[in-house]
Amino acid sequence: MGDWFSREIADAGRLRLTCFLVAFIVGFLFIRFSVRMIRRQARWWPGNVAPGGQHIHHVVFGLVFMCVGGVGGLAIADGTSAWAGVAAGVFGVGTALVLDEFALVLHLEDVYWSEQGRLSVEVVFITIALCGLLLVGLRPLGADDVAGDGLWTIAFVLIFDLCLSFVALLKGKIWTGLIGLFVGIVAFVGAVRLARPDSLWARRRYAEGSRKERRARVRERRYRLPLQRLGDRLSDLVAGRPSGGP
Repeated sequence: MGDWFSREIADAGRLRLTCFLVAFIVGFLFIRFSVRMIRRQARWWPGNVAPGGQHIHHVVFGLVFMCVGGVGGLAIADGTSAWAGVAAGVFGVGTALVLDEFALVLHLEDVYWSEQGRLSVEVVFITIALCGLLLVGLRPLGADDVAGDGLWTIAFVLIFDLCLSFVALLKGKIWTGLIGLFVGIVAFVGAVRLARPDSLWARRRYAEGSRKERRARVRERRYRLPLQRLGDRLSDLVAGRPSGGP
Protein backbone atom coordinates (compact mmCIF):
# COMPACT_ATOMS: atom_id res chain seq x y z
CA MET A 1 0.00 0.00 0.00
CA GLY A 2 2.82 2.36 0.91
CA ASP A 3 4.66 1.59 -2.34
CA TRP A 4 1.48 2.18 -4.36
CA PHE A 5 0.86 5.50 -2.62
CA SER A 6 4.42 6.65 -3.23
CA ARG A 7 4.36 5.58 -6.88
CA GLU A 8 0.85 6.61 -7.94
CA ILE A 9 0.23 9.62 -5.71
CA ALA A 10 3.41 11.24 -4.36
CA ASP A 11 5.79 10.54 -7.25
CA ALA A 12 3.08 11.35 -9.81
CA GLY A 13 2.62 14.83 -8.34
CA ARG A 14 -0.90 14.12 -7.07
CA LEU A 15 -0.29 14.29 -3.32
CA ARG A 16 -1.74 17.73 -2.75
CA LEU A 17 -4.76 17.17 -4.97
CA THR A 18 -5.46 13.83 -3.27
CA CYS A 19 -5.23 15.37 0.19
CA PHE A 20 -7.40 18.27 -0.92
CA LEU A 21 -10.11 16.02 -2.35
CA VAL A 22 -10.18 13.62 0.61
CA ALA A 23 -10.29 16.49 3.11
CA PHE A 24 -12.93 18.26 1.03
CA ILE A 25 -15.24 15.22 1.06
CA VAL A 26 -14.66 14.54 4.77
CA GLY A 27 -15.20 18.21 5.62
CA PHE A 28 -18.43 18.39 3.64
CA LEU A 29 -19.83 15.19 5.17
CA PHE A 30 -18.89 16.35 8.65
CA ILE A 31 -20.46 19.80 8.36
CA ARG A 32 -23.64 18.36 6.84
CA PHE A 33 -23.85 15.85 9.68
CA SER A 34 -23.33 18.71 12.14
CA VAL A 35 -26.05 20.96 10.72
CA ARG A 36 -28.48 18.06 10.55
CA MET A 37 -27.87 17.29 14.21
CA ILE A 38 -28.40 20.96 15.03
CA ARG A 39 -31.59 20.94 12.96
CA ARG A 40 -32.84 17.94 14.94
CA GLN A 41 -31.86 19.75 18.14
CA ALA A 42 -29.86 16.72 19.28
CA ARG A 43 -28.90 17.38 22.88
CA TRP A 44 -25.62 15.50 22.67
CA TRP A 45 -24.33 17.63 19.79
CA PRO A 46 -22.56 20.92 20.65
CA GLY A 47 -24.77 23.07 18.41
CA ASN A 48 -24.15 26.42 16.73
CA VAL A 49 -21.21 28.66 17.51
CA ALA A 50 -22.87 31.84 18.77
CA PRO A 51 -20.63 33.96 21.00
CA GLY A 52 -22.64 36.74 22.58
CA GLY A 53 -25.74 35.55 20.73
CA GLN A 54 -24.17 36.24 17.31
CA HIS A 55 -24.49 33.14 15.10
CA ILE A 56 -21.26 32.47 13.22
CA HIS A 57 -21.88 30.68 9.90
CA HIS A 58 -19.37 27.99 9.04
CA VAL A 59 -18.42 29.85 5.85
CA VAL A 60 -16.43 32.16 8.17
CA PHE A 61 -14.41 29.24 9.54
CA GLY A 62 -14.00 28.01 5.97
CA LEU A 63 -12.43 31.29 4.90
CA VAL A 64 -9.96 31.07 7.79
CA PHE A 65 -9.03 27.48 6.87
CA MET A 66 -8.61 28.46 3.21
CA CYS A 67 -6.31 31.34 4.12
CA VAL A 68 -4.19 29.16 6.43
CA GLY A 69 -4.04 26.25 3.98
CA GLY A 70 -3.49 28.45 0.92
CA VAL A 71 -0.72 30.58 2.39
CA GLY A 72 0.82 27.53 4.03
CA GLY A 73 0.82 25.70 0.72
CA LEU A 74 2.53 28.63 -1.02
CA ALA A 75 5.23 28.69 1.66
CA ILE A 76 6.06 24.98 1.25
CA ALA A 77 8.43 24.46 -1.66
CA ASP A 78 8.43 20.64 -1.66
CA GLY A 79 5.10 19.53 -3.11
CA THR A 80 5.72 15.90 -2.10
CA SER A 81 6.32 16.55 1.61
CA ALA A 82 3.89 15.66 4.37
CA TRP A 83 3.45 19.34 5.22
CA ALA A 84 2.36 20.04 1.64
CA GLY A 85 -0.32 17.38 2.03
CA VAL A 86 -1.41 18.86 5.37
CA ALA A 87 -1.70 22.36 3.87
CA ALA A 88 -3.73 21.00 0.96
CA GLY A 89 -5.98 19.13 3.40
CA VAL A 90 -6.59 22.28 5.45
CA PHE A 91 -7.42 24.14 2.24
CA GLY A 92 -9.79 21.32 1.24
CA VAL A 93 -11.68 21.47 4.55
CA GLY A 94 -11.99 25.24 4.23
CA THR A 95 -13.25 24.98 0.66
CA ALA A 96 -15.89 22.45 1.76
CA LEU A 97 -17.14 24.79 4.49
CA VAL A 98 -17.32 27.73 2.09
CA LEU A 99 -19.03 25.88 -0.77
CA ASP A 100 -21.52 24.29 1.61
CA GLU A 101 -22.86 27.80 2.12
CA PHE A 102 -22.37 28.90 -1.49
CA ALA A 103 -26.08 29.69 -1.90
CA LEU A 104 -26.02 31.83 1.25
CA VAL A 105 -23.08 33.83 -0.08
CA LEU A 106 -24.68 34.17 -3.51
CA HIS A 107 -28.06 35.39 -2.23
CA LEU A 108 -26.65 37.24 0.80
CA GLU A 109 -29.34 35.70 3.00
CA ASP A 110 -29.78 32.46 4.92
CA VAL A 111 -31.31 30.11 2.33
CA TYR A 112 -29.52 27.03 3.70
CA TRP A 113 -32.64 24.87 4.16
CA SER A 114 -34.67 26.35 1.31
CA GLU A 115 -34.91 25.05 -2.25
CA GLN A 116 -32.37 27.71 -3.22
CA GLY A 117 -29.98 26.04 -0.80
CA ARG A 118 -29.78 22.99 -3.08
CA LEU A 119 -27.38 25.04 -5.20
CA SER A 120 -24.69 24.63 -2.54
CA VAL A 121 -24.92 20.83 -2.71
CA GLU A 122 -24.82 20.90 -6.53
CA VAL A 123 -21.68 23.05 -6.44
CA VAL A 124 -20.06 20.63 -4.01
CA PHE A 125 -20.90 17.62 -6.21
CA ILE A 126 -19.52 19.42 -9.28
CA THR A 127 -16.31 20.25 -7.40
CA ILE A 128 -15.84 16.62 -6.38
CA ALA A 129 -16.43 15.46 -9.96
CA LEU A 130 -13.94 17.93 -11.46
CA CYS A 131 -11.28 17.16 -8.86
CA GLY A 132 -11.83 13.45 -9.52
CA LEU A 133 -11.24 13.99 -13.24
CA LEU A 134 -8.02 15.86 -12.48
CA LEU A 135 -6.92 13.12 -10.11
CA VAL A 136 -7.28 10.38 -12.72
CA GLY A 137 -5.08 12.36 -15.08
CA LEU A 138 -7.47 14.29 -17.29
CA ARG A 139 -6.60 17.92 -17.97
CA PRO A 140 -8.88 20.82 -18.93
CA LEU A 141 -9.29 21.27 -22.71
CA GLY A 142 -7.13 18.21 -23.40
CA ALA A 143 -3.94 20.25 -23.50
CA ASP A 144 -1.75 17.25 -22.69
CA ASP A 145 -3.21 15.20 -25.55
CA VAL A 146 -2.06 17.67 -28.21
CA ALA A 147 1.15 18.84 -26.55
CA GLY A 148 3.34 17.42 -29.31
CA ASP A 149 1.26 18.49 -32.29
CA GLY A 150 2.47 22.04 -32.77
CA LEU A 151 1.44 25.45 -31.47
CA TRP A 152 -1.32 26.16 -33.99
CA THR A 153 -2.88 22.72 -33.56
CA ILE A 154 -2.86 23.16 -29.79
CA ALA A 155 -4.42 26.62 -30.06
CA PHE A 156 -7.14 25.40 -32.42
CA VAL A 157 -8.07 22.39 -30.29
CA LEU A 158 -8.14 24.41 -27.08
CA ILE A 159 -10.25 27.23 -28.52
CA PHE A 160 -12.62 24.82 -30.28
CA ASP A 161 -13.17 22.74 -27.14
CA LEU A 162 -13.60 25.88 -25.04
CA CYS A 163 -16.21 27.23 -27.45
CA LEU A 164 -18.14 23.96 -27.40
CA SER A 165 -18.15 23.93 -23.61
CA PHE A 166 -19.27 27.56 -23.53
CA VAL A 167 -22.18 26.80 -25.88
CA ALA A 168 -23.18 23.85 -23.69
CA LEU A 169 -23.19 26.13 -20.64
CA LEU A 170 -25.29 28.72 -22.50
CA LYS A 171 -27.75 25.93 -23.26
CA GLY A 172 -28.17 25.35 -19.53
CA LYS A 173 -26.14 22.13 -19.41
CA ILE A 174 -23.86 22.83 -16.47
CA TRP A 175 -22.52 19.31 -15.94
CA THR A 176 -22.04 18.75 -19.68
CA GLY A 177 -20.25 22.05 -20.16
CA LEU A 178 -17.85 21.61 -17.25
CA ILE A 179 -17.03 17.95 -17.90
CA GLY A 180 -16.69 18.88 -21.57
CA LEU A 181 -13.65 20.95 -20.63
CA PHE A 182 -11.95 17.63 -19.85
CA VAL A 183 -13.65 15.32 -22.37
CA GLY A 184 -14.14 17.02 -25.72
CA ILE A 185 -16.82 14.66 -27.05
CA VAL A 186 -19.04 15.53 -24.08
CA ALA A 187 -18.76 19.23 -24.92
CA PHE A 188 -19.58 18.47 -28.57
CA VAL A 189 -22.73 16.52 -27.65
CA GLY A 190 -23.86 19.27 -25.28
CA ALA A 191 -23.28 21.95 -27.90
CA VAL A 192 -25.22 20.29 -30.75
CA ARG A 193 -28.18 19.01 -28.73
CA LEU A 194 -31.26 21.07 -27.93
CA ALA A 195 -30.93 23.65 -25.18
CA ARG A 196 -32.84 23.43 -21.93
CA PRO A 197 -36.08 25.45 -22.34
CA ASP A 198 -35.30 28.05 -19.67
CA SER A 199 -31.65 28.55 -20.62
CA LEU A 200 -30.23 31.78 -22.02
CA TRP A 201 -29.74 30.09 -25.41
CA ALA A 202 -33.38 28.96 -25.59
CA ARG A 203 -34.76 32.34 -24.51
CA ARG A 204 -32.76 34.08 -27.22
CA ARG A 205 -33.02 31.57 -30.09
CA TYR A 206 -36.21 29.51 -29.58
CA ALA A 207 -39.32 31.55 -30.29
CA GLU A 208 -42.23 30.85 -27.97
CA GLY A 209 -44.42 28.14 -29.46
CA SER A 210 -41.81 27.18 -32.06
CA ARG A 211 -41.02 23.56 -32.89
CA LYS A 212 -37.63 23.75 -31.14
CA GLU A 213 -39.17 25.29 -28.04
CA ARG A 214 -41.81 22.55 -27.84
CA ARG A 215 -39.23 19.81 -28.40
CA ALA A 216 -36.99 21.29 -25.71
CA ARG A 217 -39.84 21.24 -23.18
CA VAL A 218 -40.77 17.67 -24.09
CA ARG A 219 -37.15 16.57 -23.63
CA GLU A 220 -37.03 18.42 -20.33
CA ARG A 221 -40.07 16.55 -19.00
CA ARG A 222 -39.08 13.19 -20.42
CA TYR A 223 -35.36 13.07 -19.63
CA ARG A 224 -34.14 15.99 -17.52
CA LEU A 225 -36.81 16.03 -14.79
CA PRO A 226 -36.43 12.32 -13.87
CA LEU A 227 -32.67 12.83 -13.60
CA GLN A 228 -33.24 15.96 -11.55
CA ARG A 229 -35.53 14.09 -9.15
CA LEU A 230 -32.90 11.35 -8.80
CA GLY A 231 -30.25 13.98 -8.10
CA ASP A 232 -32.51 15.66 -5.55
CA ARG A 233 -33.02 12.35 -3.73
CA LEU A 234 -29.27 11.82 -3.58
CA SER A 235 -28.80 15.39 -2.37
CA ASP A 236 -31.49 14.91 0.31
CA LEU A 237 -29.88 11.65 1.43
CA VAL A 238 -26.47 13.27 1.88
CA ALA A 239 -27.35 16.82 2.86
CA GLY A 240 -30.91 16.76 4.23
CA ARG A 241 -34.24 17.73 2.71
CA PRO A 242 -34.63 21.51 2.20
CA SER A 243 -38.20 22.07 3.41
CA GLY A 244 -38.91 18.99 5.53
CA GLY A 245 -37.05 16.89 8.00
CA PRO A 246 -33.50 15.74 7.29
